[in-house]
Amino acid sequence: MKYNPIDSTLFIKNRKNFTAQMKSNSLAVFNSNDMYPISADSTMPFEQHRDIFYLSGVDQEESILVLFPGSPKEKHKEILFLKETNEHIAVWEGEKLTKEAALKTSGIKTVYWLQDLEKIMFEIMTQCDTVYINTNEHYRASVETETREDRFTKWLKDKYPAHAVAKSNPILQRLRSVKNQIELDLIQQACNITEKGFRRVLNFVKPDVWEYEIEAEFMHEFLRNRSKKFAYTPIVASGNNANVLHYIENNQQCKAGDLILMDVGAEYANYSSDMTRTIPVSGKFTKRQKDVYNAVLRVKNKATKLLVPGADWADYHVEVGKLMTSELLGLGLLDKADVQNEKPDWPAYKKYFMHGTSHHMGLDTHDYGILTEPMQANMVFTVEPGVYIPDEGFGIRIEDDVVIQAQGEPFNLMKNIPIEVEEIEDLMNG
Repeated sequence: MKYNPIDSTLFIKNRKNFTAQMKSNSLAVFNSNDMYPISADSTMPFEQHRDIFYLSGVDQEESILVLFPGSPKEKHKEILFLKETNEHIAVWEGEKLTKEAALKTSGIKTVYWLQDLEKIMFEIMTQCDTVYINTNEHYRASVETETREDRFTKWLKDKYPAHAVAKSNPILQRLRSVKNQIELDLIQQACNITEKGFRRVLNFVKPDVWEYEIEAEFMHEFLRNRSKKFAYTPIVASGNNANVLHYIENNQQCKAGDLILMDVGAEYANYSSDMTRTIPVSGKFTKRQKDVYNAVLRVKNKATKLLVPGADWADYHVEVGKLMTSELLGLGLLDKADVQNEKPDWPAYKKYFMHGTSHHMGLDTHDYGILTEPMQANMVFTVEPGVYIPDEGFGIRIEDDVVIQAQGEPFNLMKNIPIEVEEIEDLMNG
């Protein structure tokens, strides 16, 4: 791993919070992700399943976590099953977790090799009534691939059909959506790395550079600061490309006078950052570009103040829509008739701002969180309004990541990333 070791108290606390919500005499199982094949002997870079990482800190393939708080044996209250390492594996693949290293990483004392899984599972399954399985119930999930977790669940339910089955996901959705300080520090680190990338790019951009060259500048800065990759597929969209919301080709030349919308974030220790900035290719905004930019920035700043404990996600988006409607009227993009005649399910502002303003963020860029439940302190949200004007050849989105506070306005994890027109222009022309 490129990242520095994480204090195991994070994972110990996460497990304690999870097991406190389990039914009596139950156990829960969490699997690593697969190593996904490409072709021949090639595989995609390994990405750990965020749930087992959240509960153990284990960041390698073929790992299984079992939580059995009511176990009659103290040593079986928490168990890790790992792929057995040896000198041959160390030479060819690099070191894997030893039992001692797994304890240091996770705080879990009982570590078995995977070959003991069926024997140990039989013992503990005979001692419990309910088994928690881990399914993906994120509101944006659309999974066609059968995962390692899915295969394990099939095997478990087939082998032990008389057990009651419960869901881990609702517990994890609530727990993972509220961050503790160690997590907030890791997300802040991801944001700080993103800041370094953005400042590098401000010095790099000039007319006729290519979008992929800008992407490469970000990646260079991310890697040299212990981030292994982008937190999500980056968007570097110049000119009218910015009006394609998920433009990821990044293969066009940036022309003088155009704007570049960059939706880019570094990961750090599996935690995400999610930033959008829009900058002028030539280093200076036109008056129209500046007017639209500042309108979007005002919406972002006002929307941020609405993210407080107890706020309702759906109501929040209605209020942001009102803020955006006002700004679009001021820009001459809407008139009063447009607003008076708007459809309730597709307000007039949606012509220019068609996506949501905020989503949970953390271990996943679109992180866990139950949107029908009130916001709480220490939830992390993006704030990302935009205005997209194909007829004028540009789109502007601005995005920061913020932490809801128990009192007062949210804390902006990206407060040091340049955002004002004057600051961006000064840095690009310095």
